[in-house]
Amino acid sequence: MGLEPTGFIRERAELIPPHGGTLVNLCIDEERLAELTQYAHALPSVRLSPRSLCDIELLAVGAFSPLDRFMGKADYTRVVEEMRLENGTLFPIPITLPVKEAGDLRLGRDIALRSPKNELIAVMTVEEVFEWEPEKEAELVYGTKDVRHPLVAEMAAWGRVYISGTLKVVSLPKHYDFGELRKNPTNVRKELQSMGYANVVAFQTRNPIHRAHEELIRRAADQVGGAIFIHPVVGLTKPGDIDTYTRIRAYKVLVERYCDRRRALLGLLPLAMRMAGPREALWHAIIRRNYGANHFIVGRDHAGGGKDSEGRLFHGPYDAQMLLQRYEDEVGVKMVPFKELVYLPDEDRYEESDRVSPGTRIASISGTEVRLDYLNNGKRLPEWFTRPEIAALLSSVFPPMHQRGFCIWFTGLSGAGKSTIAEILTILLMEHGRQVTLLDGDVVRTGLSKGLGFSKEDRDTNIRRIGFVAFEIVRHHGVAICAAVSPYRATRNECRAMIGADRFIEVYVDTPLQVCEQRDTKGMYAKARRGEIKGFTGIDDPYESPEHPEIHVTTTDCAPEVNARRIIQYLLDKGFLLDTIGDNPN
Repeated sequence: MGLEPTGFIRERAELIPPHGGTLVNLCIDEERLAELTQYAHALPSVRLSPRSLCDIELLAVGAFSPLDRFMGKADYTRVVEEMRLENGTLFPIPITLPVKEAGDLRLGRDIALRSPKNELIAVMTVEEVFEWEPEKEAELVYGTKDVRHPLVAEMAAWGRVYISGTLKVVSLPKHYDFGELRKNPTNVRKELQSMGYANVVAFQTRNPIHRAHEELIRRAADQVGGAIFIHPVVGLTKPGDIDTYTRIRAYKVLVERYCDRRRALLGLLPLAMRMAGPREALWHAIIRRNYGANHFIVGRDHAGGGKDSEGRLFHGPYDAQMLLQRYEDEVGVKMVPFKELVYLPDEDRYEESDRVSPGTRIASISGTEVRLDYLNNGKRLPEWFTRPEIAALLSSVFPPMHQRGFCIWFTGLSGAGKSTIAEILTILLMEHGRQVTLLDGDVVRTGLSKGLGFSKEDRDTNIRRIGFVAFEIVRHHGVAICAAVSPYRATRNECRAMIGADRFIEVYVDTPLQVCEQRDTKGMYAKARRGEIKGFTGIDDPYESPEHPEIHVTTTDCAPEVNARRIIQYLLDKGFLLDTIGDNPN
């Protein structure tokens, strides 16, 4: 990927200093490890979420420098409102630790922070406990309060207080995959310095790198006479993204076989993305500065959250580029725009689209075409578009659309007819050769969610459990049909975000309350009316109907089988099923 710049003498380079001037390191010395570990056993514990686990790892190694802790109230407030820490340092994203409730937390006391698997990660001295405003944070930081945004949906499950205090990190999270690529900022800086380039161009993508990406990175590095730092995110990314293992295998092929190893470095970033668009692009640039890069490639709709409930992008396609460009002098990282490149078949090369002469024969494949025309149909991507090894890798992990998993999520009042339609749909899908798991709300309550009550918290927990099981089924290319009241819009959208918006099909079974009461053979509505049951959906607890479901069915004027076949037709139109019933061709 490019040759050594002519006339460039490679000596030990002075890289850009970290953001704030010093690279933070929160990991304790080896000699204190046993003592602090023993001390932590007697402390009250807080279990970190996967997101907070990513955050504390990057805090510990200095990737979030100058931060040395989860933000306290003063830093948090100013970051949300002004994109600055209390001392004025530019920082666009709040790094916080939410907990369900203060409980045993006492100011000045130590607590143990543990991974989701109960592994000891750190000891925190609690110095602040403060309430936060989810809607304010959502609107100012992520640009929307719409629960179709993946993080806004997730925030509904966070605790109502944030905690902050001094951190002593005992052990970084354990990673057993691609160990040689998991490099902290200190190690990356040493490797970049050994290459002899003061200028470093960092590149992040949530997708495998194609030939156009290669050309763009090479040109950017040649332009500044610098090195290339390919730095993909391997923490929490956008639901529906290509899985981490496939992406990293593709990056390894590229760097090991097609890059100039004297000027190209691959490293992994265990970041939990926020999908905050412009603010996130600025944050990503600050993180890459801490790793030693002073140039950062920003693409169209960088770190975008997808589409809102109205089908519009949460952010403008070039908002991220403009915000980083506005602050690039202060942050010290120059924004490199991701330019559209097209392939010239007659010349066997790539060129910027706005520099191609009229009438010149060109070839290009958009991301949508990659999915819809090639991967969804089992077609191999052409060699001019991507390296043959990467094309083969993508073909092996991306089955055609009709062999991929998806989730049908039925929602509606109790007695609306969800289960009846779901049972018919299950049979029709098996007739089409699909493997189906039906997760009926009543059945789940007796097994997976046995012991949960009907408080809002318990109901949300029940729905999240159903969503998690559905996610695992879909991830392994199965079909999950979920039929549960799922009364709260935010929790349903949290499940949508978990499973992936492109594989989540919400079916609103719209039946009037009085009809549901008439159908109620168990007498539950009658008991609720008499006050014998409290918090019953539709009586004294709200049902939040979907605002933009993929499918809206009614049951007073349409038989269950007709509604089930309508869903089948939707799946056929979207490519999840083949037009013919029988053995699915490969």
